[in-house]
Amino acid sequence: MKIVLLFVGLTALTACGADGPPITPSVNTTVSVGSEGVRTSTGVSVTSGPVTVGASF
Repeated sequence: MKIVLLFVGLTALTACGADGPPITPSVNTTVSVGSEGVRTSTGVSVTSGPVTVGASF
């Protein structure tokens, strides 16, 4: 979980607009419950024009 928070923090810091207009990051979190237990997944993406960079944990 620490790695996810570190990545989100670095993404937000990078997207703060130091070299131009700010780029807002997008964070998606999913929690699902099934017969195998509780599963979570988190994804982070940044879009600038036609380019999207993302990571999923």
